[in-house]
Amino acid sequence: MTNSVDMLRRLVQAQVVHFAHLSEQTFEMERDQFTRLAQELGLSTVPKNLTSVHVVDCIGRYEPINNTTIAEKLSLSKASITKISAKLLEDGYIKRSQLNDNRKEVFFSLAAKGKRVFELHEKLHEREKQRLLQLMGSFSETELSAILRFLQTLSDHYGGRAPE
Repeated sequence: MTNSVDMLRRLVQAQVVHFAHLSEQTFEMERDQFTRLAQELGLSTVPKNLTSVHVVDCIGRYEPINNTTIAEKLSLSKASITKISAKLLEDGYIKRSQLNDNRKEVFFSLAAKGKRVFELHEKLHEREKQRLLQLMGSFSETELSAILRFLQTLSDHYGGRAPE
């Protein structure tokens, strides 16, 4: 029985690697599709990478929001958010402000250009969400629970967190 379990583990490992490659290709296609749709809507430019788009999305959902909260919500370092937000600010996607009673803390909100990126990203995300939900319709509750547990364990492993 151990041999069949070992074989299954090897097959799962091979599928995870294959999925990683497919995910990379899919993200590149999504980025290209995002750029094309943005141009059709009159946006001459969009952020160059998906992480920047996700920062715009986070700001759009929770504005006004500071660097620390963005970092927490996206599970990224504050240094990464500082770098990304500086570029988004420079490119005119976001605005910065400070509260009257606290001049040290900086908050971000979307500029008009960022709002259009936010809306486009939201439409694409909803379409992908519906496609994935439809795909999962063929799995039982037990299968979905096992898939969820596996994906959470995989995320914890690659995210550097210890499994609970």
